[in-house]
Amino acid sequence: MKLSNSRILLFFSALFMATLGLIATFAPEKFLGPGAIGFMPTLVAQVAGALYLGFAILNWMAKDNAIGGIYSRPVALGNLLHFFAVAMALVRLVSAGDHQGILLMITLIYVVFAAGFGLLVFGKSPVQLR
Repeated sequence: MKLSNSRILLFFSALFMATLGLIATFAPEKFLGPGAIGFMPTLVAQVAGALYLGFAILNWMAKDNAIGGIYSRPVALGNLLHFFAVAMALVRLVSAGDHQGILLMITLIYVVFAAGFGLLVFGKSPVQLR
């Protein structure tokens, strides 16, 4: 069985988002970090966790489909929009001087996923499922 680039990308993005989603949903204090107190930040973190889990299951279920070009375009575009928007916000935060190790690592992960989905959506190579 040959693994396609889209299958690998969807697998790892599902794994990444499921991890973030589980942490945000079931341990929002860990997700938010120290200093975040109150009902509202916890609720927002849990809602974000549910969104991450929803995206994770979408990517997991779509990983065996042909993705890219005109195939499953909504899945690829949704992922591109999510990863690109968050990557830009994180790059802005890091460039403003917040250089924590975990933040840099998450920023790099988001930039890599944004680039991967960008190539998937706008790339000219034919899509091969297997």
